[in-house]
Amino acid sequence: MAVQPLPSFARPQRHPIPSAPSHLAEPTRKWWRSVVKDYVLEPHHLKLLTLAAEAWDRLVEARKRIATDGAYVENPSGVLKCHPAISVERDSRIAFARLIRELDLDGEPLPEPRRMPPLVRK
Repeated sequence: MAVQPLPSFARPQRHPIPSAPSHLAEPTRKWWRSVVKDYVLEPHHLKLLTLAAEAWDRLVEARKRIATDGAYVENPSGVLKCHPAISVERDSRIAFARLIRELDLDGEPLPEPRRMPPLVRK
C-alpha cells in the first residue's frame, strides 16, 4: 500500500515569519525575531510574545529612570517616597515572567521548531 499525503486540512500550517513590531527597542526586536525563528507560533502566540517584549522594554525604561533619579524621590512636602518607576519596573517584570511562562519559553528551545502545547477543553 502506497503512502498517501496528508489532506491539506491535516497538515500543520506554517505561517510566514512576520516582522518584529517597530515600536520595540532594537535589542528587544532582535530577541522577538529569534523566538519567532526558533518556535512555531500561532497568531495569538505572537500577540503574547509582543506583550512580553513590550513589558521588557517598559522594565528597562523604568530601570534607567530609577538609575538616573534614584530609588527615592522627594515630594513637594519634602518627604521621601519610592520612585514611581519602581512599581512600573516590578509590574513589568511580573508581566514578562508570566507571559514567558504562558508561552512556555522558559526552557531551552528544541533543535527543531516545536508547536505550542494544545489547549485542553473541559
